[in-house]
Amino acid sequence: MRFKGFSVPFTTVLFAALVALCPATSSLAQQEKIIYTFDGTHGRNPYDAGLIFDSAGNLYGTTPYGGTTDYGTVFELSPVTGGKWRQRVLHNFEVNGTDGCEPRAGLIFDGAGNLYGTTSECGKFYGGTVFELTPQANGAWSEQILHNFNDAGTDGAFPGGVVLDAAGNLYGTTGEGGVRSAGQGWGTVYQLVPGAGGHWIENILYDFNNTGSAGYYPQSGLALDAMGNVYGATGDYWGAVFELSPGAGGAWTETTIHSFPTGRFDGVNPFAGLIIDSAGNLYGTTAEGSSSDEGSVFELSPAAGGGWTERILYGFGGDGAGLPEAPVAFDNEGNLYGTTVLGNGSSNTGGIVFELRPTESGFWNLKTLHNFLRNSTTDGWEPEAGVVVDNSGNVYGTTFEGGANNYGIVYEIVH
Repeated sequence: MRFKGFSVPFTTVLFAALVALCPATSSLAQQEKIIYTFDGTHGRNPYDAGLIFDSAGNLYGTTPYGGTTDYGTVFELSPVTGGKWRQRVLHNFEVNGTDGCEPRAGLIFDGAGNLYGTTSECGKFYGGTVFELTPQANGAWSEQILHNFNDAGTDGAFPGGVVLDAAGNLYGTTGEGGVRSAGQGWGTVYQLVPGAGGHWIENILYDFNNTGSAGYYPQSGLALDAMGNVYGATGDYWGAVFELSPGAGGAWTETTIHSFPTGRFDGVNPFAGLIIDSAGNLYGTTAEGSSSDEGSVFELSPAAGGGWTERILYGFGGDGAGLPEAPVAFDNEGNLYGTTVLGNGSSNTGGIVFELRPTESGFWNLKTLHNFLRNSTTDGWEPEAGVVVDNSGNVYGTTFEGGANNYGIVYEIVH
């Protein structure tokens, strides 16, 4: 589900313009390998959900469709001899009044090896669910529904992904719902706290409205810092980046740390989630805006004395690529990786995988690692989700369409 004359200091505008003009380099030594082609029976058309690794090198993800009921799956890909990968469905979602359906967001692990995720639809009240999958001794995985969203005037509905803090609490956003008073009811940020007997307690940390600077309809994942602050983005009404800070008595304070756009070269509509580095800087993408209105990769840095400073690391459009709708990811060397839905080079390209590498001068150079071929049966196309990078620098992700069955693929880019 997707809901789809400014001023800024001259130095910021100049920097953004120079970044947008900074030349992109093409793919050199990269090679794409299709490690799995979805067949429908084992899931199909993976959407916004990126992949995650476990410590053994297995990949995990979700599909919103396919499986035994065609309402989505959780799957595992395990490397086997000869460079092959074996796919296994860990859970098939059902429309039975209990289970959720259509998982569009990615998964996370806890320290015990349990998986957590969300479904965008179904559940007891048909507002989506938060679920946990626990591995069993016989190799199967058992599902527990931790929360059923109920869009009845207090709870949110249609959740994005979740994150986990050190205390074992889950945090996430809902694209709709919340308190319907004083202009509210435009999405929520929630917390789930584990309680006695396996029950989880929901706390609504913030209700969005359509009257303030924080935007509304948060659809993306969240980021947590070491102090317990929560960061996220809203993708409508140009969009904004917000911070939620815990206070005494369980209260949370919302601060809008950046409202898009602040100038001609700023991005708009940050649909994707944020990531945070060890210094507390935030990184994300905007699907539109910047110099050619094809989106951007941005950084937000905490400033001395308070406030945040935005920097556009790269503005898409000059190279033909654009519409980055997924979050970026770091490798071990501090380079950023991501995807765009629109490709470059010709009208037949169906998105790219890119690398952004910082230079000594402070600029970031973009390299195209792979151009997907639109309407292809031998390649995927339309990479809606972000990527994950292994310790060797190889990049993994999914495409929504393409492959032999046009149900999407899982790819590896040997880098």
